[in-house]
Amino acid sequence: MSGLPEEELCCPICCGIFQDPVLLPCSHSFCRCCLERFWKGASLRPCPVCRTRAPRKSPLSNRALKNLCEAFLLRQSQTGKSESRLLCGNHGEKLKLFCLVDQEPICVVCQASKTHKGHDCSPTEEAALDCKEKISATIQHLQHKLEIFNKAKQSSAVTLEHIKTQVQHVEHQMKKEFLILHQFLHEEEEKSLLALKEEEELRVTALKNSDEENTKSLMCLNETILAMEQTMNEEDLSLLQNFKATLEGAWTTLQDPEWMPESLLDESKYLGNFKYKVWEKMQTVAPYTPVILDLNTAHPCLKLSDDLTSLHYTTQCQVLPSNPERFHISAEVLGHTAYHSSSHSWEVHVGENEDWILGLASESVKRDQEVPARPENGFWTICYRDGQYRAMESPPTMLQLEEKLKNILVELNWDRGEVVFSNPSSQQIIHMFTHAFTEKLFPYFYTQSKHPLQIISKPVLPSVHEDKDISLTFSKEQ
Repeated sequence: MSGLPEEELCCPICCGIFQDPVLLPCSHSFCRCCLERFWKGASLRPCPVCRTRAPRKSPLSNRALKNLCEAFLLRQSQTGKSESRLLCGNHGEKLKLFCLVDQEPICVVCQASKTHKGHDCSPTEEAALDCKEKISATIQHLQHKLEIFNKAKQSSAVTLEHIKTQVQHVEHQMKKEFLILHQFLHEEEEKSLLALKEEEELRVTALKNSDEENTKSLMCLNETILAMEQTMNEEDLSLLQNFKATLEGAWTTLQDPEWMPESLLDESKYLGNFKYKVWEKMQTVAPYTPVILDLNTAHPCLKLSDDLTSLHYTTQCQVLPSNPERFHISAEVLGHTAYHSSSHSWEVHVGENEDWILGLASESVKRDQEVPARPENGFWTICYRDGQYRAMESPPTMLQLEEKLKNILVELNWDRGEVVFSNPSSQQIIHMFTHAFTEKLFPYFYTQSKHPLQIISKPVLPSVHEDKDISLTFSKEQ
């Protein structure tokens, strides 16, 4: 480090490495403490080497030499530590072996000792190569994990962005749907108030017409009474002459006024079950669909409608997060609600779609692999492709149908273990699967056609169940 031999860094008095070196005018250097001891009791203060007389003032510190000495000592210390690491701490011998049992370097004395006796050992050079191979394999494993974590981080970024997009889309769609409901309620309010106003006008007009007739009758009666009173005041002969005409006057044909039946407004007709009647009409703008598609399971090449009741295939795949629920290989999607008991049914309009699979799928079906939609893989489906209908049994079964299907009714009875496909127009059963279900089931859809598959809405009908207590419940028509 200093570039000088060790003897050049030694004090001429103590022969050791300089400690706090000082420089005399004669250019010789000494340890400060060594020079002070040499001069102790001397009056002339000569140089210990050349005997040149030094001045009385304190000699100057040799900073450059001090730095060189400190650097030399530091290097010597580090070298000593490095060499000590190559030696056995217990026996002072070189570490030439590696114990494969205890995974540590040892010396030949250690190998014969009780601690490592009988252990397999190898030379440090061979052991180092083996360890490097293992470390290299570990590095590759860690690099693979690093890639996984980097992909996870990228996926999180995509997911976060997609969540923002989802929120914006849902908010826009909710506002749109509420606007339709607001508009419907506003129009329904105007219709109801207009009907009320029209009935008010009819009833008021009828009552006014009746009042006019009664007013005319009153005037006639008053005039008749006045005439009779005048006749009574006439002379007897004149009274007798007018008596017959008086009693046979127009008043005899007047009918007594009658109270008009149902003249009052029928408030019950307007206010009874008012909200229910509005709700019943609302089904025209708010239909009930028994199956709603789960957007988070849809393959990126499937386009779903805003109300999540229809799907079709598109070649322009969307950039979507690779969440575990999503189908990544095939153009598939599941319904949103899982079934694990009871009976359920839904109708699908296939229309002009020439490539579809419909039915049910279990919760554990593969989402990242392409597997046949058959019972052994957790699917109970029928298929239409190349102009032929098939029940996806193992192997698939050809279905002979009298007409091309436009709609298909899917019925699940989870408790009895039945899945039935039928033609709703002819009520003909197309195919039935039987299986002892143990998992949750989801409605399943597949297509590679631009023509949509549409889940048909159902009317909702009220039903009243009367027990000891009367209650009102609502059931969805099957």
